[in-house]
Amino acid sequence: MTAPPHADPRATSRRNLPDRYLTPADIAAIFEVPLETVYQWRKKRTGPPGFRIGKHLRYDPADVRAYVTQRKDADLNAA
Repeated sequence: MTAPPHADPRATSRRNLPDRYLTPADIAAIFEVPLETVYQWRKKRTGPPGFRIGKHLRYDPADVRAYVTQRKDADLNAA
Protein backbone atom coordinates (compact mmCIF):
# COMPACT_ATOMS: atom_id res chain seq x y z
CA MET A 1 0.00 0.00 0.00
CA THR A 2 1.43 3.36 -0.99
CA ALA A 3 1.16 6.51 1.08
CA PRO A 4 -1.30 9.11 -0.16
CA PRO A 5 0.30 12.09 -1.87
CA HIS A 6 0.77 14.96 0.53
CA ALA A 7 -0.40 18.44 -0.31
CA ASP A 8 1.88 21.38 0.17
CA PRO A 9 1.91 21.86 3.97
CA ARG A 10 1.60 25.62 3.44
CA ALA A 11 -1.60 25.16 1.45
CA THR A 12 -4.17 25.18 4.25
CA SER A 13 -4.36 25.38 7.98
CA ARG A 14 -7.14 25.27 10.50
CA ARG A 15 -10.28 27.21 9.52
CA ASN A 16 -9.47 26.85 5.82
CA LEU A 17 -7.05 29.78 5.59
CA PRO A 18 -3.66 29.18 4.00
CA ASP A 19 -0.86 28.60 6.48
CA ARG A 20 1.34 31.29 4.98
CA TYR A 21 1.23 35.05 4.66
CA LEU A 22 -1.60 36.05 2.34
CA THR A 23 -1.42 38.31 -0.69
CA PRO A 24 -4.03 40.93 -1.59
CA ALA A 25 -5.26 38.51 -4.28
CA ASP A 26 -5.71 35.84 -1.59
CA ILE A 27 -7.77 38.27 0.51
CA ALA A 28 -9.91 39.18 -2.50
CA ALA A 29 -10.52 35.49 -3.21
CA ILE A 30 -11.31 34.63 0.43
CA PHE A 31 -13.87 37.42 0.76
CA GLU A 32 -15.05 37.16 -2.86
CA VAL A 33 -14.51 40.86 -3.53
CA PRO A 34 -12.62 42.66 -6.29
CA LEU A 35 -8.92 43.19 -5.72
CA GLU A 36 -9.49 46.95 -5.81
CA THR A 37 -11.77 46.60 -2.77
CA VAL A 38 -8.89 45.07 -0.80
CA TYR A 39 -6.68 48.04 -1.70
CA GLN A 40 -9.46 50.47 -0.72
CA TRP A 41 -9.85 48.71 2.64
CA ARG A 42 -6.14 49.18 3.23
CA LYS A 43 -6.25 52.84 2.20
CA LYS A 44 -9.26 53.51 4.46
CA ARG A 45 -7.97 51.21 7.23
CA THR A 46 -11.26 49.31 7.32
CA GLY A 47 -10.20 45.79 6.33
CA PRO A 48 -7.87 43.25 7.86
CA PRO A 49 -4.50 44.74 8.81
CA GLY A 50 -1.72 44.18 6.33
CA PHE A 51 1.99 44.81 6.38
CA ARG A 52 4.76 45.32 3.86
CA ILE A 53 7.67 43.02 3.13
CA GLY A 54 9.72 45.30 0.95
CA LYS A 55 7.31 46.45 -1.73
CA HIS A 56 4.96 43.49 -1.23
CA LEU A 57 1.77 43.72 0.81
CA ARG A 58 0.99 40.68 2.96
CA TYR A 59 -1.60 39.64 5.53
CA ASP A 60 -1.11 37.35 8.52
CA PRO A 61 -3.84 34.64 8.56
CA ALA A 62 -4.19 35.11 12.34
CA ASP A 63 -4.94 38.82 11.79
CA VAL A 64 -7.49 37.94 9.11
CA ARG A 65 -9.20 35.48 11.50
CA ALA A 66 -9.25 38.16 14.23
CA TYR A 67 -10.70 40.69 11.78
CA VAL A 68 -13.51 38.30 10.81
CA THR A 69 -14.27 37.56 14.47
CA GLN A 70 -14.32 41.27 15.25
CA ARG A 71 -16.70 41.97 12.36
CA LYS A 72 -18.99 39.11 13.37
CA ASP A 73 -19.08 40.32 16.99
CA ALA A 74 -19.79 43.90 15.87
CA ASP A 75 -22.68 42.72 13.68
CA LEU A 76 -24.14 40.62 16.50
CA ASN A 77 -23.93 43.54 18.94
CA ALA A 78 -25.50 45.93 16.43
CA ALA A 79 -28.50 43.68 15.84
